Order: sequence, then structure tokens, then C-alpha cells
Amino acid sequence: MINDQLQAELYRFELQFKEPAMTSRGTYVTHTVWYPVLKWLSPQGERRIAVGECAPLPDLSADFLGMGATTAERQAGYEGCLQQGLEQLWQGLRQGRTDLAVVQAYSSMRFGLECLTHLYERLVHADQGLAAEEPAFDAAFGLTSNSVSGSVSNSTSGLVSNSAALLWDTPFSRGQCELPINGLIWMGSFEEMSQRISAKLQAGYHCIKLKIGALDFARELELLARMRERFSADQLELRVDANGAFAPDEVRDKLAALSQLALHSIEQPIKAGQWELMAQLCAHSPLAIGLDEELIGVNVREDKLRLLKTIKPQYLILKPSLHGGLSGCAEWMQLAQEHGIGYWVTSALESNIGLNALAQWCSTQKITMPQGLGTGLLYTNNVEGPLAIRQAQLHCDLAALGDYDAYVAAFLAKKAQLVAQWSA
Repeated sequence: MINDQLQAELYRFELQFKEPAMTSRGTYVTHTVWYPVLKWLSPQGERRIAVGECAPLPDLSADFLGMGATTAERQAGYEGCLQQGLEQLWQGLRQGRTDLAVVQAYSSMRFGLECLTHLYERLVHADQGLAAEEPAFDAAFGLTSNSVSGSVSNSTSGLVSNSAALLWDTPFSRGQCELPINGLIWMGSFEEMSQRISAKLQAGYHCIKLKIGALDFARELELLARMRERFSADQLELRVDANGAFAPDEVRDKLAALSQLALHSIEQPIKAGQWELMAQLCAHSPLAIGLDEELIGVNVREDKLRLLKTIKPQYLILKPSLHGGLSGCAEWMQLAQEHGIGYWVTSALESNIGLNALAQWCSTQKITMPQGLGTGLLYTNNVEGPLAIRQAQLHCDLAALGDYDAYVAAFLAKKAQLVAQWSA
């Protein structure tokens, strides 16, 4: 049956970083994201809203880079494709079906529209008293509890079941447990990074991830050595992320030097696409290697298998906005488990809308190591959300949000730019 009340809107919003976020690829000062929105009336006549987030990284996301030569061209191309995807989804939902065909090749769009569709179906089920049933969309796109090796309760357990902030009902979303997270140290001067590390240690973090590859390598080693002098590997887990900064002729020597510091792992030591060299490094490196950029654009199951069988990495670092959305990452997880490869989930600098969805989805897993989800404080103009960091762990407090649906609707209307809308 046609849902004549269902409306769709698309907003553009520019997030402002509190401090420049530096990586070996460049520096972020702002981050443009898009919010796809669905609005409708419940059977009781109450207004409902569901919001997703599409947050491509301008120098990294395959679905953004392929849209043109300049930033303006890419934003226009990305926005146009997302408009098609949201309109197609809106038309399908009005007919009682889900259609994401237009955006299947675009990871950040898939993430935003998958979260939007999941939330829409969950809210409709809650209003119809069907919360105990698994939404058909979740089953169709591999988002069931079995696919991520977790246990998900479908009862609302005292939470407001029609809240747009509740995506998955888990002990985490109910505030009954926390998610372990790592502290992220952005690149900067030696003094800046030292100060940031001290702040993370004082905040109680037992796992710290440092971006490396932009400073002089000897200075980076010195910084890591100082940390290791203060804390043993049992007291503090150290991860580093090179973002592909090491040249092929120097990577082995740098991995050997880093391995002397009892690090947990290194992400993406060389640029993506060098499968033969990466396979050699994973086979012989004294330091465990995780793949991140290497996974971008690899969205077909057979290609994923070929990559894993060729490179044989120790870890995968999964970002739904970069690696095929929630469904694509669920598939990566399944394959990693089958091949004895570890993994953890990391945000791709989404605002609190996307981070909340990502954290709740992540909480449907059996968490075995710190996740990369502590990015909610990066922006000066972030959307409010239920997440907070307490004693170096991620906590969810939905009850503290009040009327979140009204807040989000007002936030979008006042601060974001409406770029498209559809109604019957």
C-alpha cells in the first residue's frame, strides 16, 4: 500500500574541526556531510523522523573521488547521486519495499541509507507493536545479530521505542555497559603530540593510536620510546597508523625499528594497491599489520576473498563509510573470522548522527579489543547525541537526550542546508 504521508529530505552540513586534523595525506579543517531524512506520521498521528549520515572523506572515499576533478565537481556529483539514491529509497518504501540499487557501489551513501532504512523500519515496527520481529531490511542486507556474532535484544526494555536515537537495542544502548575505545592522537608537532598523549594518559586510556608518517621518523620513534619507557605493553597498548606513508624501499627498516617498541600493530604502512609487497610484509614483518585503505573499493565478495588470501593480513580496520556500508563490513567480518584474521571498527570522522548509529551497530558484536569510536568531540558544531566518553570508554545515555526527534528536526532546519525534498 502507498504510504502517502512519507516524506524525504536531504540536507548538507559543514562540520568545523576544533583543531586541524593532520594525517600523512593532508589536513582537515572542515568536513562536509549529508543527512538523508524520512518523515511520516505514526498510526496514532505522532510525527516520526529517521536520519542517516553520508560522510565521505574528500581525499580518500572512492565514491567521492570518482565524482569529478575538483572539490566542487565532486560535491555536486556526489550530492546528485545521493539525491537519486534517496528518491529511489523513498519511492520504494512508499510501496513497502527497499531499493538501494543506485548507491550500492558507494560506501558512504550505503552507510547513511542503510542506517536510515534500518531506523525507519524499526520505528514503524515499534509503532505497530512489532518490535520483536526482525526488520526485513536487516535480514536482506546481512545486519542480523548472527552476522556480527553478537546477541541483540529486540525488546525496548524501558527505552523510548519511537526515538530516532535508538537504532539497536543492546546493553550498550540501554546504558548498561560501555564500549572499550582507543585514544586517538592526531599528527602535529612533537610538542603538540606529546601534550595530546599526556592528556589521553591522564584520562585513563589503556590503548592509544597515533597517526605517524608526517614528522621526522626519528622524532616519531623518540615519542613512542618515551611512552614505552613510562608504560609497559601490559599497561598501555600502542597502535600506529601510517596512512600509507612509508616508501617501498624504506618500509622494512621502519617496521623493524617500530617493532622494538612492543607496538600492538601498524595500519596501512604502504600505499594501497601494492598487494605483492603488502603480502611480503604481512608474512615477514616483526610487527602485526592491519589493512584500512587497502579495503576501499573492494566491494565484491570474490574480490575480498582474493585480497585476504593474497595478502593474509593480521587485522582489518573496518569503516562502514569507506568499506561498503554496514552490510559490506559485516561481510568483511564474516570472511575475517573464516580466515583467522582479527578486526576492529573505526569511525570515518562522522558527526554524532553517524557515530551513534555506528557505535550501536558495533555493540551488536562480541567486542574483544578497543574500537576506534572516540571521535565525537572533534567538531565545534557537532549535532548532539547520546554518546559520551567516561573513563576512556564509550557510554550511551539515550534518556539524557529529552525530545531528541524535535531537537534533530530543529537542528537540521536551522543549521543545515536543505538541498532536496520529496513528498506525495
